[in-house]
Amino acid sequence: MNSYDVAVIGSGPGGYVAAIRCAQLGMKTAIIEKYSTLGGTCLNVGCIPSKALLDSSHHYEDAVKHFEEHGIEIPGDIKVNLEKMIARKQAVVDQTIGGVDFLMKKNNIDVYQGLGSFKDATHITISGDETTEIEAKNTIIATGSKPSSLPFINIDKERVITSTEALKLKEIPKHLIVIGGGVIGLELGQVYKRLGADVSVVEFMDRIIPTMDAGLSKELNKVLKKQKFKINASHKVKSVERVGDEVIVKADNKKGEEVEFKGDYCLVSVGRRPYTDGLNAEAAGVKLNDRGQVEVNDHLQTSASNIYAIGDVIKGAMLAHKAEEEGVFVAETLAGQKPHVDYNLIPGVVYTWPEVAAVGKTEEQLKEAGIEYKKGQFPMRALGRSRASMDLDGFVKVLADKTTDEILGVHMVGARAADMIAEAVVAMEYRASAEDVSRMSHAHPTFTEAIKEAALAATDDRALHM
Repeated sequence: MNSYDVAVIGSGPGGYVAAIRCAQLGMKTAIIEKYSTLGGTCLNVGCIPSKALLDSSHHYEDAVKHFEEHGIEIPGDIKVNLEKMIARKQAVVDQTIGGVDFLMKKNNIDVYQGLGSFKDATHITISGDETTEIEAKNTIIATGSKPSSLPFINIDKERVITSTEALKLKEIPKHLIVIGGGVIGLELGQVYKRLGADVSVVEFMDRIIPTMDAGLSKELNKVLKKQKFKINASHKVKSVERVGDEVIVKADNKKGEEVEFKGDYCLVSVGRRPYTDGLNAEAAGVKLNDRGQVEVNDHLQTSASNIYAIGDVIKGAMLAHKAEEEGVFVAETLAGQKPHVDYNLIPGVVYTWPEVAAVGKTEEQLKEAGIEYKKGQFPMRALGRSRASMDLDGFVKVLADKTTDEILGVHMVGARAADMIAEAVVAMEYRASAEDVSRMSHAHPTFTEAIKEAALAATDDRALHM
């Protein structure tokens, strides 16, 4: 029987990063993956493939709607080859998975393919083509999450689908009904809207992206409506029925009236649930809470002292980069170091176009906590860079402590917001004030000038270009 210092169950961003860091710190490491490829949801059926399709569909939309204005003339009709687009997406996925395979070999990490199941706290059975058992002094559970559904919905994976199937459709929907106005539903909804589908979003809460700052939700709602999305907030879905090639969704609006939506595809995007199926956690003395999450303490240690858990399978935002930070945290803890993760400074991003990004506290959270704050906001359309690229929608908002001027939150909608948010994370990591950021030189012309201007606006309303 092979023995290891650390075994990692699950090879998503949290799991494979944890394994690499453990190996770097001199621990003999194994990683166990249920599926035939490494990378978990993110690399195989999540972050990477969805961004590939978002980029491809964005190119198509630009060609159809904007090239002529840029002085680019293309003779003949511009057509979508969906099969080729999906194939390119898969090529990106395959290349990325190959990169993870390389990193496992480079760091001398043993890879086991099969379902990892606890026999006890130090022994794991791996059921694949053949059954293997390994011994591990410490184990990191990184088994991730799966798409959630509603109890009355039958997901047939043909017409009533999850994000997994939405990444490999054989045709462009005529009318895609998206149940859930969160990150995944809006991103995939935008892919198919650009390619020609009608898209109706049905959201239970009173606004889309309900966990983010209300200002971001309002701005994105305005932009998506301009793009001809049909947004139906405060709608409680009560039935989803497939009749042949048609899907009928019935919901009650906020007045209690029944509303019916008919489409040829329905994407169920109501969040994700922790995935612990087959883990046999109880055999190792690992407790789960009533939401199916693995219970951990501040050191990400489970009720079994030698077993840790990270990523989507524990509490907190289900984000790949959160899982990565936690993976490094556990590895360094096992090595006797004193790492830390500041959950307030883990950014959130929606990869629609314009992109949405945020870090720190929302206005709603600051009000609820009774913290006095000041706000500086700057519109993207006031930037020369935005006018040059025709990306005029959105804004940057900086929230700072009213007394100390320390930045408490940064929220933005706009082109390249996903990349720009890193500046805010760095500033807040070093506890910068709004004035600190306002006095930094930002290259001109860039989108990031909006951050400087918003910081100026938060500092005695000193924005220069507004």
